Amino acid sequence: MNKKREPYDRIAVGERIRHKRIQLGLSQDELAVRINRATKYCSDIERGMCGMSVETMLAIAKSLDMNLDYMMFGEISETEREWQQKDAMTLIHIIEKAPASQRNYAIRLLKLFIAATGNSPT
Repeated sequence: MNKKREPYDRIAVGERIRHKRIQLGLSQDELAVRINRATKYCSDIERGMCGMSVETMLAIAKSLDMNLDYMMFGEISETEREWQQKDAMTLIHIIEKAPASQRNYAIRLLKLFIAATGNSPT
């Protein structure tokens, strides 16, 4: 399937990078060291104030363990989607096997964990 991609949105890219960096518990200084760039440059990227070279994109993606399609366009690959579905099915299977009291506790813990890592539980 060949769908036309729009030029990338630097602000959206920066937000995805910032979100992933925070999710991993890294400061901008730590990311800057990992990608061998200045902290201000990392800040500018996260705020969408500047573009970046392919080398910088690759370094950030590797340092944050991010898929390039997701980082640049907010899209995930079919393989990634399949892994997410497999992970979800694994969680469902584990929770289904637990007694009701543990199941409710596990769901509450999972929601707390997701909220604490910067994502909103549904």
